[in-house]
Amino acid sequence: MGKNSKVNIWVLVTGLAIGIASLVLTAMGNPKNMGFCIACFVRDIAGATGLHQAAVVQYVRPEIIGLILGSFIMSLATKEFKAKAGSSPAVRFILGACVMIGALVFLGCPLRMVIRMGGGDLNAFVGLAGFAIGILIGIFFLKKGFSLKRNYAVTATEGFAMPFSAVLLLVLVIAVPGIFIFSEKGPGSMHAPLFVSLGIALVVGALAQKSRVCMVGGMRDAVMFRDFNLLSGFGVIFVTILIGNIILGNFHGFSTYLQPIAHASQLWNLLGMVIVGWGSVLLGGCPLRQLILSGEGNGDSAVTVFGMLVGAAFAHNFKLAGSAASLAEDGTYSAGGIATTGKVAVAIIFVVLILVSVLNLPKIEKKTK
Repeated sequence: MGKNSKVNIWVLVTGLAIGIASLVLTAMGNPKNMGFCIACFVRDIAGATGLHQAAVVQYVRPEIIGLILGSFIMSLATKEFKAKAGSSPAVRFILGACVMIGALVFLGCPLRMVIRMGGGDLNAFVGLAGFAIGILIGIFFLKKGFSLKRNYAVTATEGFAMPFSAVLLLVLVIAVPGIFIFSEKGPGSMHAPLFVSLGIALVVGALAQKSRVCMVGGMRDAVMFRDFNLLSGFGVIFVTILIGNIILGNFHGFSTYLQPIAHASQLWNLLGMVIVGWGSVLLGGCPLRQLILSGEGNGDSAVTVFGMLVGAAFAHNFKLAGSAASLAEDGTYSAGGIATTGKVAVAIIFVVLILVSVLNLPKIEKKTK
């Protein structure tokens, strides 16, 4: 009982820290309802490094660097850093890209979904429904025996790959920022000071490594084992964001109308997050969890993160991402949504998820031998 209570306390502390961090980062310059968003921030890094040309979403987000390094430092301190890899890396790369595209159709990862909910965005509640449906689909395949197989101990070089990449990116953005592309307008131009973002993310990354917080894992555990421990952390994030927004005067009630960097095309909000939930269950963790695992030496999660980076580039190079609702100068309202190319991509990704889910069932393997 004591051990479970201790773990639960770490989860609650992590949820509180993430909620406060999001409020602080937003107050200091990050876009509204986007204090922390793994999908959005990875997308911005993809833009800053020239992987996509969407001028309004290009910035090297220190939060991503800080999350990885915070996890790395904590795992070293607690002797939990373990270099391991070899669990279907190519499939994980593809799934990482699929999850990222789904998130950008919705315009946010599971973490931003909760942050948007706390900001009064009812569109995010639609996303939550889709996210839950996706997780239930993933659980169905888990119960049927789905597995990407085990990973193995590898050389330390493999485990240090992602932390080293994060340090290199940080050194470059500080020493030679001119090699990167930075947005002059739009969400990419909105950011808290670099070292403030980095410092806050280091703390959150360390806490997330210690607590194992993961919304996908939380919902999975709640459904499969009636264990609400991990899920409680996201409840704390929601309450913290909601109360914080009320105190700061940023909460104006619940609505679907003109929410910050969000659209009201509800079918695609739902389907985008179905992809995120389903794909994340197959991967064994949400985008935040993948970053944390990559920091503690998991090469498979590092491959997944690189897949997310490429998925973000695809989403903007081929117009797959959602477009936010807007109000023109003449008063014309657009609910936003996704283009035809995005709708086709969603359909293709569903086929990919079905194939990955079915082809990695034990009964299918026996038939093919």
